[in-house]
Amino acid sequence: MEVTVIKIGGNIIDNPTELEQFLTDFSKIEGYKVLVHGGGKSATKMAQSIGLVPQMIDGRRITDAPMLDVVVMIYAGQINKHIVAQLQAKNNNAIGFSGADGNLIQSTKRNHPTIDYGFVGDVKQVNTSLLKTLLEAGIIPVFCAITHDKNGQLLNTNADTIASELSIALSEVFDVTLTYCFEKQGVLQDSEDDNSVITEINEELYNKLKTEKVIHSGMIPKLDNCFNSLSRGVQKIKIGHHKMLQNPDIPHTTITL
Repeated sequence: MEVTVIKIGGNIIDNPTELEQFLTDFSKIEGYKVLVHGGGKSATKMAQSIGLVPQMIDGRRITDAPMLDVVVMIYAGQINKHIVAQLQAKNNNAIGFSGADGNLIQSTKRNHPTIDYGFVGDVKQVNTSLLKTLLEAGIIPVFCAITHDKNGQLLNTNADTIASELSIALSEVFDVTLTYCFEKQGVLQDSEDDNSVITEINEELYNKLKTEKVIHSGMIPKLDNCFNSLSRGVQKIKIGHHKMLQNPDIPHTTITL
């Protein structure tokens, strides 16, 4: 049995027309499927509107206590429930989850030798048996980028990582395709040229492109997650625009070991 895990980026979430088009494409995918969303841009706007100054290091957010309140409100509340409602309107039986719900994703607070990321979680374990039960019951899980530590603390967790860890866990019982959908056609050779899609990236090319600064900032943790996922059992990984979900001929990037 196959499972499709899809993660959508903030630019899709922030654009109502793009989000509607994506959810229409997503709703037509047959079989078991899981949706993961972040929403970093919405959280940043909300934080700034109440006087908080968001901090990012290497594409990852620093989350102090006030910022955690914001991301929980935006990710687990506004965005998650809006997406679930839209999928229900398309006859997709979606339920929204944080990692705390059903103890589906448990994390530990990040302990970095030089950077204090605040209330940021690194995924420790996924409740694969419950996730399998939900999928087999016809539920479409919609995960926001919030997990917990099983001691009552919610943790902001990179949505790319959540998609990766869910895919790795599900690959123990299903054939998993992991797809990262965002506003571009894929990983680009030239960030100013939307047609410069690199159609396939293996680990050797990835390291070369990092050295050449072709790949940088937020794309680095995304691709790190991709290679980690492939090495731990995920069958296929694609990065590109959501149009590729219904038209495989649309240019996109395939990640291979």
